[in-house]
Amino acid sequence: MNFMKTLIAGGLLLAAPVYAQQVTLKVAHFLPAGAPTQQRVLQPWCDELKQESQGRIVCQFYPAMQLGGTPAQLVDQVKNGVADIVWTAPGYSTGRFPRIEAFELPFVVADAVSGSRAVWKFYQQYAQQEFAAYKVLAFHVDGGQAVHTGSKQVKTLGDWKGLKLRTSTRLGTQTAAALGATPVGMPPSQLTESISKGIVDGAMGAWELVVPLKLDEVTKFHSQPAAGQPYPSATVLMVLMNKRKFDALPADLKAMIEKRSGLAMTEKLGQVFDDQNSLSHKKVLERGNTVTDFSAAEMAAMRKATAPVEAEWIQQVTAKGADGKALAAAAHNLANQELAAEKR
Repeated sequence: MNFMKTLIAGGLLLAAPVYAQQVTLKVAHFLPAGAPTQQRVLQPWCDELKQESQGRIVCQFYPAMQLGGTPAQLVDQVKNGVADIVWTAPGYSTGRFPRIEAFELPFVVADAVSGSRAVWKFYQQYAQQEFAAYKVLAFHVDGGQAVHTGSKQVKTLGDWKGLKLRTSTRLGTQTAAALGATPVGMPPSQLTESISKGIVDGAMGAWELVVPLKLDEVTKFHSQPAAGQPYPSATVLMVLMNKRKFDALPADLKAMIEKRSGLAMTEKLGQVFDDQNSLSHKKVLERGNTVTDFSAAEMAAMRKATAPVEAEWIQQVTAKGADGKALAAAAHNLANQELAAEKR
């Protein structure tokens, strides 16, 4: 009997280290669970990790701010270990990540794939210091923000005047104001109801938001640059991991995460956003909504109107000790290079 007890005890001791290596990653973000980012990128990423690790890595999702707080607090939630991984926008935390903000300047981003590759390169070359407190898994852009309105079509620079538009970032707010609109800040979860009640006239937002938030049901008009032309505004997004959580992982689990992160995840996110752009276009047209491309003349007028936004940003970033002019030029150049490469 004592021999059997010894065997059982020994078996439990041997099993304990294997069990202890199982890791549950709490993944949080600000959109509903059905959002394409979770369904097409983050969930498959977790599923692949679970399969390759033979169940040693599993994920638990907390969409729509289920861990509490606001989207602006996600960067602190992951830094402090409330969440292990978050998908969020650096622009939600105003002034905290000034360098990466260069990709939210007016007329930088033309689509999500080329823009995401460009912002990843920009991060690697110019902005790593801003994110030293995190394990950065990916950066990407939303592909550019179109104008989605309920009752007024935006075709010319003059059409922006007086429109109350939800904006998502500091530079998006400044850009909307420079174009003549009245920017309004609010969480994505409040947007659809606010448009339906007339609290705002519409939003500057990525096409990716249209379906999850049902914006197609409360808007009739959608205005954007012609294909291949940069948008007046864009949002940088990122996937961050708690640095201590990552550093504590066994080497083989770290390698599995590394293999699926960085440029690999960045490109997947960019492709999902561009795919969603196409799907959202199709859906709004099926509903009978109107999609308008800005003319070349109106694009030139909008560029001129928003030039002071970039000039002010350069001054602000330079005052913080960085070369704002060089950073803005790098963002434009990298975006143009990746867009040209995409067309080849």
